[in-house]
Amino acid sequence: MELKEENLINIHHFLPHRNPMLMADYILELTPEKVVTSFEITPDNIFVHNNQFVEAGLIEHSAQTSSSILGQSFFENPESNTKVIGFITNIKKIEVFGLPQVGDKIISKASLISKYENICNIFCETFLDDQLLIRTQISLFIQEIES
Repeated sequence: MELKEENLINIHHFLPHRNPMLMADYILELTPEKVVTSFEITPDNIFVHNNQFVEAGLIEHSAQTSSSILGQSFFENPESNTKVIGFITNIKKIEVFGLPQVGDKIISKASLISKYENICNIFCETFLDDQLLIRTQISLFIQEIES
């Protein structure tokens, strides 16, 4: 997938995470049922060990990619000061097939399986080029918090 600047969506409009815990750079595609994100592995990332992005980082990246689907309802106005808190409520399945290296750019594709109010069940796969790195099925809960 070719990344063109004019097609990229700022992830900050859909996730409350900030550095050093932000594990997605851009949203490449976003609908109420699907999201595609990109993330470049940098040497200073907290989940890099021995030049590899470790399993915990892949899981966090999958969760953040997935939460963009639910998060878009909280961040519809980029100028708003909305504050949310989110949790992984359940991980039904995780399969790790490989680990990316520093400098690699990974692409994740997540799709909504089910949603009830602020809880959703999402399927996510992460790729390095054509190589599948991780496959997850995860449940998330997101709630707006009062300022």
